Amino acid sequence: MNVAQPEVGDESLKAKIVDHLKPLVLDQDLINRLRQAFETEVENGLEHGLKKSSIQMENTYIYELLDGSENGKVLALDLGGTNFRVIQLTLENGRITNEILDYYSVRDELRHGPGTDLFDFLAESIKDFCVKHSVDLSVPISLGFTFSFPMIQHALDVGILVNWTKSFSCPGVIGEDAVKLLNNSLNKIGLENVKVVAILNDATGTLVAGVHDYPDTGISVLLSTGSNGAYLEKVQRIKRWESGSKEGLEYVVVDPEWGAFGDNGSIDFIKTEWDRILDDNSLLPKSFTFEKYYAGKYMGELVRIVLRSLFEKEILTECPEEIKITDSISTLDASKVSQDILDGKDTNTKEILGRLACPVNQVMISVLQYIVELLTERASVLVAVPMAFFLDRIDRPMTTIAASGSMYKHHPSLKDKITSKIEMMTEKKFKFGLSDDGSGRGAGLVAAIAQRLAAKKK
Repeated sequence: MNVAQPEVGDESLKAKIVDHLKPLVLDQDLINRLRQAFETEVENGLEHGLKKSSIQMENTYIYELLDGSENGKVLALDLGGTNFRVIQLTLENGRITNEILDYYSVRDELRHGPGTDLFDFLAESIKDFCVKHSVDLSVPISLGFTFSFPMIQHALDVGILVNWTKSFSCPGVIGEDAVKLLNNSLNKIGLENVKVVAILNDATGTLVAGVHDYPDTGISVLLSTGSNGAYLEKVQRIKRWESGSKEGLEYVVVDPEWGAFGDNGSIDFIKTEWDRILDDNSLLPKSFTFEKYYAGKYMGELVRIVLRSLFEKEILTECPEEIKITDSISTLDASKVSQDILDGKDTNTKEILGRLACPVNQVMISVLQYIVELLTERASVLVAVPMAFFLDRIDRPMTTIAASGSMYKHHPSLKDKITSKIEMMTEKKFKFGLSDDGSGRGAGLVAAIAQRLAAKKK
């Protein structure tokens, strides 16, 4: 990490600020330890899952990608929160030639009521979509189901819910197969020809959608309010395989669920007092450890906590009340400060300081920009570690990393910083490719692949 020291004029003050914020700096020794910890967790996760690792390393059972022979129409259901989508894709020779989608909302009583009511509503929404868009239901049609909740997969079409997140708390679903529940609800309303053939999450969908746009895609990364990714693993390395034979198969998509990397304390050596404060006050303490260091849900609050600590240690004086208020600095604010740093300006920084009732002077401008730059640099290192590790593991001449999420798309400097950090960590060639809507298009594409694989077995 190479971050210019703050221009505060007073050398004594500068030294105090730099020394106080030193724990945010990841030197090469810490980066090496971080990579080693990640590798250990990956290997333990592949063999034992969450029993002996903080990284789940879930086998998705997607062992083939698009091969250009996928034709016809498929459906997708993308459920990741209060709003969800139903989508129809038309494919010709593995390419999407038409896409239709509609948005639906889950009412509060359905998010907290019996699970059967929720899945019945999802089925009714699929029926509404099919009627509205004249989908031919006289013939079988495959549906891919993006179910962005923690689950354990036993097959491509078996996903057991581990626990609800995102304000859902429907009883009767935890420990059950979400595919079976949705298929049952579809059958109840006469949609026997609509069959859920695959369940996946958005990281897996982003990788598969990436392959559609960039055939050499081998990794995906999501940088949004949270963080995760997926990658192609050699089948011979997969210890947990419960569905069919893996003989003759080369690779399979694995979903690490790396947002939880470190939940077992394995990377506490990079945890600062500020990270502990953020975690202690989060909705789920001691969970999602890795993404709390850098994801969009947390970056702004980390900036605030770090800035407040300079006042608490009396390195800066007279802390404004606004800085004591949780979430008074947003991740969007942090991005605007990063834009100033990139442009060599201070317009956004001054506006944010003014809103916080801070003195709008050179000291405060430099301090806020320094904190944001340290946290952004740290974020780029943390994201680069798994990327570089998987590039080395895949060991291809060239790999596209399919990327999505608001932090990736809209942060002014994070993508370039991540790229440069990866280049320092591996000699493998790579490029990033934007892969929007992996959770929707990806689900439909996985349904088309599943349909092809099922036909091959007949």
